[in-house]
Amino acid sequence: MRIDEIIAATKPCFSFEFFPPSTAEGKEALYETIRVLRPLEPGFASVTYGAGGATREGTVEISGTIKREFGIETMAHLSCVGETTERLEKILGNIDRAGLENVLALRGDPPRGEAEFRRPEGGLPSSVALSAFISERFEFGIGGACFPEVHPEARDLAADLAFLKTKVDAGDTFLITQLFFDNQVFFDWLSAARRVGIDVPIIPGVMPITSYAQIKRFCAICQAAIPGPLADAMEALRGDERAELELGIAYAARQCDELLAAGVPGIHFYTLNRAPATRAILGALRASRPWERAPSEPAAVAPS
Repeated sequence: MRIDEIIAATKPCFSFEFFPPSTAEGKEALYETIRVLRPLEPGFASVTYGAGGATREGTVEISGTIKREFGIETMAHLSCVGETTERLEKILGNIDRAGLENVLALRGDPPRGEAEFRRPEGGLPSSVALSAFISERFEFGIGGACFPEVHPEARDLAADLAFLKTKVDAGDTFLITQLFFDNQVFFDWLSAARRVGIDVPIIPGVMPITSYAQIKRFCAICQAAIPGPLADAMEALRGDERAELELGIAYAARQCDELLAAGVPGIHFYTLNRAPATRAILGALRASRPWERAPSEPAAVAPS
């Protein structure tokens, strides 16, 4: 089933992102995580694409296994990095034969050690081109990435949203945001996106903090900001990993509660292939049911 159809039929739609492990032990640990999370009835899962690395070959295999053995609709990520159009068409054919119906179309980050993206010889230059390439050849649901804090390579918000609109026009039927920690930043960005005519479902991506050192590294790479009060609270824990996990779960649960009460269509959890934080947060949300407080016509901004 296409994910845009799942989002329309599931209120709210919770989903999980996983990455393909590079070892047999990591793969079994991933499947155990999915066994633990499956009873939470996710609307879909997604599997990242390690462009330029050893894990990229596992994306379709693991995506197909999750759908076939666990009964969860699964979306394979696909990027332009290092791929010719012939290779992209072959991968898409493999996705189709695996019984998958959704693709997250990404340009992809430059390979490690390179400062900027370069169009591969015989390949595609952008996520827009990839979305168009897919929509011309397959009947997949196509997802896209978006950036509430503006893509690091964009000139400004207006330019970033103009580019995002071209992705939607090229075939993206839903969007998933990069991780963020300040809901007001998201609400302001969402309002701006709606004003320029981006009208597809937009699902906030949330990464619960399980290790403060780890999240700081992630945020430095993708240029996402950690709000001052949250950073101060984490620093005060002085590296106590259990306390960091507990605070991370509490913060993410409150963040998701506010988002759902404002009417977002769902939450996409960046799980890092681990179950405890996501399971605890989603359990709290199912108990408090903040979506029942959402306006009947979801606003583009947070309620005052």
